[in-house]
Amino acid sequence: MKVGFIGLGRMGQGMAGRIQGAGHDLAIYDQVPELLETLGEAGATVAGSVAEVAAGRDVVIDMLPHDTALEGLVFSPGGLLESLPKGAIHMPMGTHGVDIIGRLTEVHREAGQHLVAGHVLGRPDLAAEGQLSIVPGGAPELLEKLQPLFDVLGKRTFIAGAEPQAATAVKIAHNFVLGAAIEIIGEGMSLARAYDVEPELFHRVLTEGLFGCAAFEVYGRIIVDEAYDKVGASVSIGIKDANLALTAGERKGVPLPSNNVWRDRLLGAVAHGDGECDWAVMAREQARASGLE
Repeated sequence: MKVGFIGLGRMGQGMAGRIQGAGHDLAIYDQVPELLETLGEAGATVAGSVAEVAAGRDVVIDMLPHDTALEGLVFSPGGLLESLPKGAIHMPMGTHGVDIIGRLTEVHREAGQHLVAGHVLGRPDLAAEGQLSIVPGGAPELLEKLQPLFDVLGKRTFIAGAEPQAATAVKIAHNFVLGAAIEIIGEGMSLARAYDVEPELFHRVLTEGLFGCAAFEVYGRIIVDEAYDKVGASVSIGIKDANLALTAGERKGVPLPSNNVWRDRLLGAVAHGDGECDWAVMAREQARASGLE
């Protein structure tokens, strides 16, 4: 398959590397040229523009940090709306709002192109190992065509439905629940620490008992080790995700009271100079509030 990939940050590097390793014809583009070097040296075609990376591609994937970047990618002069071949697929795989995904679905359709939302669940280390979970939404025939890519990128695929916005809603809801879970771990850890319980013990109680799942294992370990400088998703990305959840909930009249706690912890982290740390640093904010720093 002829694949274009735009956005080679921490997640994008691992994902694009998996696609190239599987033998697909890969073209890459990023506004930061240094990010193109490793994959370019490994044989990927290095493009100098969006138009160049889109030329002749079956699908163009992007892994961008926010809606503004996605909007610019599509609507700027020489962007995807102008450059993507008719019949080709644009697949945003980052975390975006339901409004922008709905809007792009319509404009691509009007241009004779297709949009599939292919959101991913997981951290950058899992991306490099092909162990992400993929949540795609789009027309069934498009999802069938893209399944070989999903198989390369992830360990499982959860098809959200025929509308791209459905996949976006799943991604937003997933990140909301994950953020709330990290807040709960931080609160429980602070309570245990206040009674001189070792964080390692409490982590074992959580992961070997009631909550034996990836979120409590991975993020609980980060909190125990205070490894907040090993960034998977940053605080700023977490704030963006929290705001997306509030917007999506407001759109449908769904209250999300836990979201406000999660968001406030993240904003507190920024105020204390931790904005570039992993978003698990919200547990440090809980510790501060508990007088445990």
